[in-house]
Amino acid sequence: MSGAGERAATATVAVRVAVAPPVAFAAFTEQIDQWWRRGPKFRHAGMRDGTIALEGRRGGRVYERWHEDGAECEFELGRVLRWEPPHRLAFSYRNVTFAPVERTEVEVEFAAQGSGTLVTVRHRGWEALRQDHPARHGMADDALARSVGLWWGDQMTSLREFAAPR
Repeated sequence: MSGAGERAATATVAVRVAVAPPVAFAAFTEQIDQWWRRGPKFRHAGMRDGTIALEGRRGGRVYERWHEDGAECEFELGRVLRWEPPHRLAFSYRNVTFAPVERTEVEVEFAAQGSGTLVTVRHRGWEALRQDHPARHGMADDALARSVGLWWGDQMTSLREFAAPR
């Protein structure tokens, strides 16, 4: 799951979507709530209704919002670090178990490939988390990168299916 020259705790996943880069970029960013999988494995809201949003600008928030026990809850997953439509986007990413200063980085590239787009996700920075961090689930860097890669593989399959021409 990690490429040559990258640290072991970088997960890299690529998927080809059957739309041009501007359409793929817009689907990823503007329609993130429609393709981002639901359930406790993918959302802090778990099985409750909620939304994930990405504010399309450098410094914009990536956040999840849901209702629980009659109250609105919100969790900031990260901030947009790079905003280069329709080619690249990067955002910090944190889990609910992260301390305020802990974060990882997700970089997404959109490259034209024939009539479609190769979407490549690199999720890096996991090696900065201590070995006993709850987000690691007891895994060393290489196993953690594989696990994170499988998680993103599920997400990118969902994006590919969502972006498919109808």
